[in-house]
Amino acid sequence: MKQRFSWPDERLIKAAQDGDVTSLTTVVMESQPHVRKFALSLCASPQDAEDAAQEALIILYRKIGTLRATGALASWMYRIVRNECLRQVRLLVSRSDESSAEPEASAESSAEDAVLHRLEVERIAAAVGALPRDQRQVLIMRDVQGLPGKTVAHSLGLSSTAMNRGCTEHVRHCAIRWQ
Repeated sequence: MKQRFSWPDERLIKAAQDGDVTSLTTVVMESQPHVRKFALSLCASPQDAEDAAQEALIILYRKIGTLRATGALASWMYRIVRNECLRQVRLLVSRSDESSAEPEASAESSAEDAVLHRLEVERIAAAVGALPRDQRQVLIMRDVQGLPGKTVAHSLGLSSTAMNRGCTEHVRHCAIRWQ
């Protein structure tokens, strides 16, 4: 039987917003299972999900006072987790760009080129973030991290055929989305 977790109630959230440290700690602890579940469904890997969940819980702890409606905690946390997962994808993309960029070419880039590049990275990150979890994991592990197909399939518990089918689907999905 699965254990069901509930979000903290509005009175507890309000007390946390008012600075009650015990309430704040309880809000973070009661939100943790939901945040982890969000992160696992959105991020490319379990490690990325753990990092995103930790960052989101830190943001919750530090910025609960900025939450406008106490009943909106779940949607607020979902948005924070989503943004953390997208940030991780952007970091992966920028790291791969930095490692492949030539020093001379980057010195000659204009501000316009930099803005266009950033917009393209955000567009790609949003498209990757919109993929179903299994397709997103395959895409990032194989195409971004450069892992061999067999390694990706094995680590995700997929057959090579299932992994390749997922890759075909994500290419089709991305092509439709970017048109």
